[in-house]
Amino acid sequence: MTAQRFDSIWDAIEETPAAAENMRLRAALMTALRDHIASAGISQAEAARQLGVTQPRLSDLMRGKIDLFSLDTLVNMLATAGLRVSVQVANAA
Repeated sequence: MTAQRFDSIWDAIEETPAAAENMRLRAALMTALRDHIASAGISQAEAARQLGVTQPRLSDLMRGKIDLFSLDTLVNMLATAGLRVSVQVANAA
């Protein structure tokens, strides 16, 4: 048995580099939004109200249910929260 090494967990579990990159970006955006909500010290119900989503939807975000959130949805939620998303493109390693 040969051990494989991957740059990230997403590279190990996704079938294509494109799918891995999509998951990596979604994870980063979800983390940023969860950190923002936690630092604001508000309840999930209040955060949901401010973001214009239901409390169960916000709960899915806080529990890291990444498969339920598209990049578009996460960017829109971050913008609604008053955060700016920037993109940096680089050659793959």
